[in-house]
Amino acid sequence: MISDLLNSPSTGKYAVLFTILFFGGIETFAGHIKNSNRTRDDWMSEIGGFFLVSFASFVGLFGISYLGKIIFPDAYYSMAGLSLWIAAPLYMIVDDLAQYWYHRSAHEHNFLWKHHRVHHAAEQMGVMVSFRNSAMYFLFLPNVWIAAIFTFLGMIPATVLGLIVKQLIVASSHSTFKWDEYVYKIKALSPVMWVIEHIFVTPSFHYAHHGKSKADNISDPNGNFGNAFTLWDQLFGTATFTRKFPTEFGLQTDSKDSWSAQLFYPFVTSDKPGSELAKGHKKISSATNEAIAVELEAGTHLWCQCGFSSKAPFCDGSHHGTKIKPIAFEMKKKRKVKLCNCKHTKASPFCDDTHLKL
Repeated sequence: MISDLLNSPSTGKYAVLFTILFFGGIETFAGHIKNSNRTRDDWMSEIGGFFLVSFASFVGLFGISYLGKIIFPDAYYSMAGLSLWIAAPLYMIVDDLAQYWYHRSAHEHNFLWKHHRVHHAAEQMGVMVSFRNSAMYFLFLPNVWIAAIFTFLGMIPATVLGLIVKQLIVASSHSTFKWDEYVYKIKALSPVMWVIEHIFVTPSFHYAHHGKSKADNISDPNGNFGNAFTLWDQLFGTATFTRKFPTEFGLQTDSKDSWSAQLFYPFVTSDKPGSELAKGHKKISSATNEAIAVELEAGTHLWCQCGFSSKAPFCDGSHHGTKIKPIAFEMKKKRKVKLCNCKHTKASPFCDDTHLKL
């Protein structure tokens, strides 16, 4: 029976629906949906994103099947006999590694960021947040095409099993049901959780990625890119483990774009002034050849290093879509300082008079 289920691509679809209903049911029972502050645009972005990724999967599956039979007819079902013990790990590793780099690229390249920012515009977590991305983002999503290729090659059981495992992890890491928070309180299980969180993405790990900024010493919107596994973040130096949960989510500067602009940019653009999704929008440099004197309170502050912030010298999130990250620095007590705004200081974030030589 299990063999029959894994050999049916429909099983993966039902697994996705099951996880949505399971975690959605928990969120509903706990009152998280009733007490949600989600707007109409939020709901439309999440529900619309679900149908968009479903459509993209359909296009990928049948597109690869149709073209594959024409271009590579001998490859069709050529690996159907590969052991599930080999095929399943192979699929999950290839799929997740590709997703890591795609996701990371969406934070480091402006074109992809505009199609991924809807995911980070969510100001509350929830299982449906995992579907918030634009149509273009899903069109280029490597996972869609990798699943289609593995299916074409005949490794359907591996693809279905991998999809089920991944969907459970992704759904749980976005859901308001933070299962790991309860386990962290049991000291005897701390070593077990250390192993789990250093292999699989947990709610704590992914919540940090959705936190508004690093100023809370928990969030890391420019790290923790893993989809199902944390291995890639550890390998490539983008992992942050805190076992804590941010209290603020979303974008530092959110233009509150319509759901249609968020899902269908650039075919639909935003009418909000200054929006990244507005027609012809370009990042404008706010760097100047002079220091900015400010009086800072004790605590953590974020210094803009990209030079595009409208709140210079402090970060406003404009670095998204670049490879430049803000620098978090701690003030032990309230005092006046001179912060660099030319972005060439060697004593960041403080001014070292480099601007006088420019």
